[in-house]
Amino acid sequence: MHNHVVYTSQVKIERVKGPLRRAYLPQEKAPVAFGVHSEIAAHYGVDTKVHEPHATTLGYIVAAAAG
Repeated sequence: MHNHVVYTSQVKIERVKGPLRRAYLPQEKAPVAFGVHSEIAAHYGVDTKVHEPHATTLGYIVAAAAG
């Protein structure tokens, strides 16, 4: 059995402010915003009136695994 790399992901993550991050993903023309919302924001003490709610990385992981 030969182990060889068939794909290396080229992703760039940019921290914007507070919990907000932008992910630049292959094949996506626009960056994807990641942050926190609802119970997750409350858990981390993030005020959603100060930081706009966005999907979490956890949400994307669950969506990817379910697809």
